[in-house]
Amino acid sequence: MRVIIFRHGPAGERDADQWPDDALRPLSPRGEERTYAAARGLARIEADLKLIVTSPLTRAAQTARVLSEIHDAKVETLDALRPMGSYRKAIEYLVSRPSDDTLALVGHEPDLGRLAGMLVFGAPVAIPLKKAGACAIEFDAEPKSGGGRLCWMMPPKFLRKLAGKKDHV
Repeated sequence: MRVIIFRHGPAGERDADQWPDDALRPLSPRGEERTYAAARGLARIEADLKLIVTSPLTRAAQTARVLSEIHDAKVETLDALRPMGSYRKAIEYLVSRPSDDTLALVGHEPDLGRLAGMLVFGAPVAIPLKKAGACAIEFDAEPKSGGGRLCWMMPPKFLRKLAGKKDHV
């Protein structure tokens, strides 16, 4: 199994007047552009991505939609990827998937980086991810805490450079 950990793209500033429920805060227009570019860059190195699993929060769901468009992939929502979600339930989800899957998990820091740390190191040692940044973790056997191998880690700027100059529409 290959798991791409992808942090949601840049969102609007926290504003309780505009978004009393922070879960509804969307990507900013510039954040959406940067997320499209990072997703195109990701497509150049991870062509087999067929499933995007996302936190239910708006900014993560929008990021998952962008990834889905670029990769022609299905999207599922997983509550365990919301802030303060359960590492155990996220890992249980991975175990429930076919072992030859290549999928992306979209969520929030610091939890997403800690999940990556659980998968690679067996402890919630954060692998820091910038907004619209990603890393790939591979498992030779069933996904488990500490059983993954970090294949690559890329900041969004590098993913965008991989994408080149191309409009997303």
